[in-house]
Amino acid sequence: MSDIAIRVENLGKQYRIGAKQERYNRFTETVMDTLTAPVRRLASVVRRPSSDVHGPSSFPDLIWALNDVSFEVQRGEVVGIIGRNGAGKSTLLKILSRITEPTTGRVELRGRVGSLLEVGTGFHPELTGRENVYLNGAILGMRREEIGKKFDEIVEFSGVEQFLDTPVKRYSSGMQVRLAFAVAAHLEPEILLIDEVLAVGDAAFQQKCLGKMSEVAGQGRTILFVSHNMGAVDGLCARGIWLEAGGLAFDGPARDAIERYLAGHGQEPVEPLRDRSDRSGSGEAKFVGIALAHDGASGRNAELFTGQAFEIHAEIESSTTMRAFVALRVRDHAGRPVAAFNSREGGYQALLTPGHNRITLRIPFLTLLEGDYWIDGGLVKVDNAMACDRIARILHFRVHPQDFLETGAPWRAYHGLVLVPHTWVTREGKSINVGPASYPTGPSRKGCST
Repeated sequence: MSDIAIRVENLGKQYRIGAKQERYNRFTETVMDTLTAPVRRLASVVRRPSSDVHGPSSFPDLIWALNDVSFEVQRGEVVGIIGRNGAGKSTLLKILSRITEPTTGRVELRGRVGSLLEVGTGFHPELTGRENVYLNGAILGMRREEIGKKFDEIVEFSGVEQFLDTPVKRYSSGMQVRLAFAVAAHLEPEILLIDEVLAVGDAAFQQKCLGKMSEVAGQGRTILFVSHNMGAVDGLCARGIWLEAGGLAFDGPARDAIERYLAGHGQEPVEPLRDRSDRSGSGEAKFVGIALAHDGASGRNAELFTGQAFEIHAEIESSTTMRAFVALRVRDHAGRPVAAFNSREGGYQALLTPGHNRITLRIPFLTLLEGDYWIDGGLVKVDNAMACDRIARILHFRVHPQDFLETGAPWRAYHGLVLVPHTWVTREGKSINVGPASYPTGPSRKGCST
């Protein structure tokens, strides 16, 4: 028996821009549509301009939401689908869920499919939450007894027991998502398709969902997970598929897919910092240059090693004399904040004068582990707490592992995100320090330098 759970071959989906979406009509609406159809057809003929005069532009344009997409997913794989809005991610999952038909190509699914797409998808609004649980189970091909065994677990996970006998149309979007996810995850489909709807839930429920998906993945079931949360994709998925403009841009390890996607969408701007318009703030002072310096080298893109000392030189132009707080935030390859340097917490106010100013941040020991990192910048005026400049991705650097302890074991990314300086104490009372010897061991010291 083949281990392939999903096979997609030359898949394409074409839409007409401006065409009405299909929807299911009530019986009375169908009767009225039939009776009024001749009149509507006559009116449309009278209103429609001649194509000889106006040309083809009189009709809706055609676009390809998906175009020639092919891939295979093995049983038990957890695959993240990433890409910009409009890249074709949701369209792909709708085709896999058999909600919509492809224009070209074919899809082969081997196993029972459960899907959580748009809010309310798969629920009948007039039925209660209880009735919809059984309805979804029946759609998945489960017997009533099978659903009954999972029912209490589903209700407990969703947290909507108080409203279980209320029609779903009266649920908030968050309640619908909670129940829909609980049903999709607990009724044991062999293939689980999850779209970005988890963004509707609160943070605690999102973490609960991610934990459940990890549990489901550990049971050997196949998951396709569409999300804009790169941290969630990186943590949950071993493989990533990047869709761009309806096509397959990359298919490979999840971390590689994320890094290529972010790098391809402005994560490493090449234009001069002073000319960038993607910033906010009053503009009284702004970043116009940034460089990372170490061992005599300097630049906007740098290669560093865990444990290395370096400096960041920020060039700032101000239109007036002011005192400002300077903030630099470090993000990892998935866009997650991992460190921040804010002069407000350090007790330092930068004195900016009209024209050019330079601020230096010195890092005596880099605790970040290997990977790609970006720095965001912020300037806040002290006297009114107003932002002068906020701008993302002003500096990029890559960290490589290094055996700075000379033990033959460099600290790599699988150890986590950061190295926390610490000390091992042996039975004999000997101390083995991991990290810089200059780090204070007692309460934090106050004071700063300008």
